[in-house]
Amino acid sequence: MKATTLQKLLIFIKIIYSTLRISIGTIFNPYFRGSHRDRDNERLRWWASYLLQSINFTFEIFNPHQVKFEPGKRYIIMSNHNSHYDIPLLLMAFPSTTLRMLAKKELFRTPIWGRGLKAAEFISIDRHDHNQALKDMEHAKEKMESGITLWIAPEGKRSRTGELLEFKKGGFLLSIQTDATIIPVGIRGAMNALPPGALDFTLNQHAEIRIGQPVNASQYTKKEALMEVVRSEIHNLSKP
Repeated sequence: MKATTLQKLLIFIKIIYSTLRISIGTIFNPYFRGSHRDRDNERLRWWASYLLQSINFTFEIFNPHQVKFEPGKRYIIMSNHNSHYDIPLLLMAFPSTTLRMLAKKELFRTPIWGRGLKAAEFISIDRHDHNQALKDMEHAKEKMESGITLWIAPEGKRSRTGELLEFKKGGFLLSIQTDATIIPVGIRGAMNALPPGALDFTLNQHAEIRIGQPVNASQYTKKEALMEVVRSEIHNLSKP
């Protein structure tokens, strides 16, 4: 069911409210005792659940390989990307790990939200400056060493057709350099709730999050070969 004008307005208010709430809370983390990262994880899961509930968006997780995250190992989650709701869905699908996004630097310039992203240890990547991008990758390695699981959308942007776009090489190079395990994920149904480039919410939708066979990047020396394996897996997981 398509959201009415009034329903859209209420949804936008909820999005703005919840995003500001977690951003401000994260910015003021240093003033409180205890684990900042644990509090950030709780805030992000609350935010994800709140956004999904605001449009009655349900989901189901399929994990046939019983994928689990082992302490001391480096993980990168890679998935298809065709909706803003991909991020909340992934946060809900992997509650036992500290999941952060490798995002374009422009997002970090957004007032309040951008500061919140940085404070919550999201990682920026400059896609227009090669030297800075290399520095950003080094920063990503450090965060992975500290226990963060990265989510990377290898397409680099949201697909407007639902078909996989050409994959970018940076995430695969990072995977090989850090001996990371890639967790391929296929998301089905997120585009139905909110397609790219549109403000046309559809209520009462259902998504499937399909977790594939982990891929050990240390077994590959060429990023192109690794990319081909992961792309094939994500394609199979995400297709209807």
